[in-house]
Amino acid sequence: MSAEINTSSLKKGGWWSLSPLVVFLCLYLITSLLVNDFYKVPITVAFLLSSCYAIAITRGLKLEQRIYQFSVGAGNKNILLMIWIFVLAGAFAQSAKQMGAIDATVNLTLHILPDNLLLAGIFIAACFISLSIGTSVGTIVALTPVAVGLAEKTGIDLPYMVGVVVGGSFFGDNLSFISDTTIASTKTQDCVMRDKFKVNFMIVVPAALIVLGIYIFQGFSLSATPQIQEVEWLKVIPYLIVLGTAIAGMNVMPVLLLGIFSTGIIGLFTGTGFFDWFGAMGTGITGMGELIIITLLAGGMLETIRYNGGIDFIISRLTRHVTGKRGAELSIAALVSVANLCTANNTIAIITTGPIAKDIAKRFHLDRRKTASILDTFSCLIQGIIPYGAQMLIAAGLADISPLSIIGSLYYPFCMGACAILAILIRYPRKYS
Repeated sequence: MSAEINTSSLKKGGWWSLSPLVVFLCLYLITSLLVNDFYKVPITVAFLLSSCYAIAITRGLKLEQRIYQFSVGAGNKNILLMIWIFVLAGAFAQSAKQMGAIDATVNLTLHILPDNLLLAGIFIAACFISLSIGTSVGTIVALTPVAVGLAEKTGIDLPYMVGVVVGGSFFGDNLSFISDTTIASTKTQDCVMRDKFKVNFMIVVPAALIVLGIYIFQGFSLSATPQIQEVEWLKVIPYLIVLGTAIAGMNVMPVLLLGIFSTGIIGLFTGTGFFDWFGAMGTGITGMGELIIITLLAGGMLETIRYNGGIDFIISRLTRHVTGKRGAELSIAALVSVANLCTANNTIAIITTGPIAKDIAKRFHLDRRKTASILDTFSCLIQGIIPYGAQMLIAAGLADISPLSIIGSLYYPFCMGACAILAILIRYPRKYS
């Protein structure tokens, strides 16, 4: 291919190499806040314009090569894997809705949980599932449709209810032994998972308890009485299959496939036509079209930033004036946070900055168990709040709302971040500081 270039030879970047991210944030986030309307600027348009800008400022390549470089990022295996999950999630969500699985699961939840413990119950469920399966995406795929149904039946604000699920999903993403971020952070820092878990647990569990208390307190003020209907137990089975196989540790893709097939089989027994099932799957897949386009544009733009040396530049700037243990730990936190902003993938952010964090830990005699915890916690914080991260995009897609509308309801990620910063400043836990 004539446009093919050597993607391993990255350039020495400057602030200009990060400017596409600034253009995107100004177009989407700041403009939406100024006009107080999250739907005024479509996120697809913001990504398209910032992607064109990223291609335009890339130096030393012909236009065809710049577009090829952009396409390398869009076609990254992690991006494509994410897209296949989106396709299956859309098919499952819509087919489950068509045959009544979501309504049945919502009614079961309302039967089990008292009105005032509904928010706390959903948060605990998200924490438990994500801790069991080690992935926030799988948790969001499983619980968001139920959260949407609960919001409709109880009158709770939809972005708020989705925020409860997204927030709780990052509890397990951060702590689980089988989470990609846990594996990446412990491997790059050469420490044992069990030890990292102990440090991480002491830092983030206070945040989880604070947020749980908030949800219990706010639950008492729920004024709308849900209209509870009789539970159709047979229609709950697809969700039980999805949750059960996910908790058992099965990969999210076969989990969703099992869910899709179960909605078809049970739907045939309960009156849903075969072609209605097919039609629902088609509608669900088509409904993920915008999400897929956003993911491709984001992958291409962030790869262009990486190629132009943006990530290497910010890493060198952040580590240049580090002095003392607090400064060293804060620089590691800032390092992985900025890398996550630029890659929209917390595992890649940890892998990218992990070796530098290890060098900083050696130089300033930091405990590697704590540095692994810092890497994991701050990557999950940023991943949990950026409107172009996979988790926010898929939650917004399933709920048919703007990703920006969810940010204000993400209590747990923000509380987790505050506890992590406090742990660095007050040298907590003392034993590992």
